[in-house]
Amino acid sequence: MRRLLVALCLLAAALWSAPCSAQSRSQLGPLCTTETTPADQKVDACSKIIALKAFKGEQLATVYFWRAVGWNKKGDYARVIADTTEAIRLQPSQAVYNLRGSAYYDKGDYDIAIADFDDALKLGPLDGIIFHNRGNAWRGKGDYAKAIADYDMSIKADPKSAFSFQNRGIAKEALGDLDGALADINQAIRLDPTLPQPLINRTAIWRARNDLDRAIADGSEAIRLAKEKPPVNIMTPPNSVLISAYTHRALAYEAKGDYVRAKDDYNATLAIVASDAGSKANQATAKVRLSLVTGATAPIPRDPPAPTTQPTAASAPQQTGAAAAPPPVPTVRGTRMALVIGNGAYAHVKALPNPPNDARAVAKSLRDIGFIVSEGVDLDRAAMQKMTREFLREAARAQVVVYYAGHGVQVDGRNYLIPVDVELRPGTSMTEGMIDMDTIMAGLDDQVRTNILIFDACRNNPMAQQVASAGSSRGIEGASGLAAPSSLGSGATLGAGTLIAFATAPGQVALDGEGANSPFSAALSRHLGTPGLEVQQMLTRVRAEVVSGTKNKQVPWSNSSLLGEVYLAEK
Repeated sequence: MRRLLVALCLLAAALWSAPCSAQSRSQLGPLCTTETTPADQKVDACSKIIALKAFKGEQLATVYFWRAVGWNKKGDYARVIADTTEAIRLQPSQAVYNLRGSAYYDKGDYDIAIADFDDALKLGPLDGIIFHNRGNAWRGKGDYAKAIADYDMSIKADPKSAFSFQNRGIAKEALGDLDGALADINQAIRLDPTLPQPLINRTAIWRARNDLDRAIADGSEAIRLAKEKPPVNIMTPPNSVLISAYTHRALAYEAKGDYVRAKDDYNATLAIVASDAGSKANQATAKVRLSLVTGATAPIPRDPPAPTTQPTAASAPQQTGAAAAPPPVPTVRGTRMALVIGNGAYAHVKALPNPPNDARAVAKSLRDIGFIVSEGVDLDRAAMQKMTREFLREAARAQVVVYYAGHGVQVDGRNYLIPVDVELRPGTSMTEGMIDMDTIMAGLDDQVRTNILIFDACRNNPMAQQVASAGSSRGIEGASGLAAPSSLGSGATLGAGTLIAFATAPGQVALDGEGANSPFSAALSRHLGTPGLEVQQMLTRVRAEVVSGTKNKQVPWSNSSLLGEVYLAEK
């Protein structure tokens, strides 16, 4: 970013030599256009200059740009976008497009960010910083190959770019190349050992390898560095580094079974003000994980299993009705766990006869292929919440399958699973009796795990007038269904290594079926245990069978960002 500021700094110098009737010009100018000016002073100075109405065209565009820099320091991305848009209208420039693209990235609007970075590159020259920032946006979309290509270009332009090595390592990690990721992140640390960000990302790699002591050591050093010298790069969202460092160290403590320190770190994460999409996703994860470890019986700490691959380098210091379960113990990497719930005996809406049957069939299929299954049938809210919390706590490092059959609804853009004792009535407190699907997904928001989430439930709005006459379908009749859950949106790491499937397409009804099982679960349980069948191929077979069996009335839908082939039943 600094190279992109040079031209605007030169323009700013000429700008303040221009005629101006404001007597404070000599003071306002440097305050507005100096990169190190505190955010509030910068915004105030630039606003006063704009109010003078003494500049036009390219000069006025420069003032809007610098005010946008001030807003960016404050994490106010809506105002960054407004000011950079005005600057582009007055005089397009590479630096302004780059800044607006970065603001869209921080908001989680990756497609718009990429378009802005494309426009910046078209204006030339081919700047490594813009390639780096576009790589971040590709990575946000989950297109890791394109991200790596852009980081390659950035490194070619500046072989000493620690952030480009770091972020290329993150992309390689997402693709499962832990050796390549570790090599890149170690290089970033060698280039600038004062940066906390590479240490945070190496924390995730150590945790993926079950080297929890190294993970905790790197997380602790990252926190120390972030506190000692907070990042001043204007492209780094306020507080984002410290939030990330606490979250990753907390996950390492929890994986090791040290709930006390994990709880302290989750609380520290939530005590910090978040501005960008990534930080908000980290806080969503921290909130759920904190609820899981609070009041839980701490397991006996164990030495982690030996890493399957030996580290390639030693640790060295730019932009997540059941019987009571026993106290949880740390799971071993490679453990396969499933949560299966089927609710049908509803007290206040039309009962569904098949979900209990569906749950039992799916649970059996999963047990037959080696999953440890937590199974619940006709659960009220207390039992459903307890079972879900215990599962999420135990599955901290497992490959996970979640299956739910029963009523599901959408309220204000969020998805809810419905316990059997909920009375669906309009009112602000109605959702308190439901289980928030996004909360479950936030509890699984961790890039070191594969998640398969399957919901045999329609997602309709219970606020409709027809709520009292719900029919024999797996939704409360009324408004149209949902699109993808919000937890798969901007900022969440669930975009890496996760597949979510619904029994029906958005806006449609999932049928309960006329036999003992729903059309979807019947097909699912038949194909789930097929040896050597990759999970997405398995769901394709399920989809074809459901479409045929329902005569095109029901079309299962899925959203996958798995990073490789996943086999539930081994080859």
